[in-house]
Amino acid sequence: MPEPLPPDVLARFRTGDEDAVRAVFRHYGGPVQTVARSMTTDAELVAEIVQQTFVKAWRAAATFDDTRDLAPWLYTIARRTAVDVLRREMQPTRGDHEPETDAAVTTMSFERTWEIHEVRRALDGLPPPEREVVRLSHLVGLSHPEIAERLEIPIGTVKSRSARAHARLAAALGHLANQTNTADVEKSEETP
Repeated sequence: MPEPLPPDVLARFRTGDEDAVRAVFRHYGGPVQTVARSMTTDAELVAEIVQQTFVKAWRAAATFDDTRDLAPWLYTIARRTAVDVLRREMQPTRGDHEPETDAAVTTMSFERTWEIHEVRRALDGLPPPEREVVRLSHLVGLSHPEIAERLEIPIGTVKSRSARAHARLAAALGHLANQTNTADVEKSEETP
């Protein structure tokens, strides 16, 4: 979860101060986008959900208790906005079109959403050649020889890029493993 904003920014946000609203958007835009992506993969709908979330937050800023953390409030607005947008998209339209089908909307826990955001951020932080090897390996499912052939580079280069990328990812995401281990220990201590 991102660090909370300073109290003076939150107080100014409540009054609708434009600079504070921009600061809130810059600080929480990525996590709100992750919440939206957890509910739909349509890039246009994700952008719409993010935009509507911050417009609604700006309009309701005076109701926000600036002694509390802003993140849960924003994420709740984002989830509700996503549900509204998805419901609207499922409404039948006039004219000739393919029959519409219902799609189940499954929401993820806040923790899972945050983990996904952190992984995406870590992947985005990789140098492009390493990121491409990880993408081809883990998302496309290619083997090292297949990656070497596709990228027209030696297999040794693929292996070294892969090793460096995984080391960087392990370092960037180590805090997630520590949180998981702590949660597991706490659960085991609660069990008799």
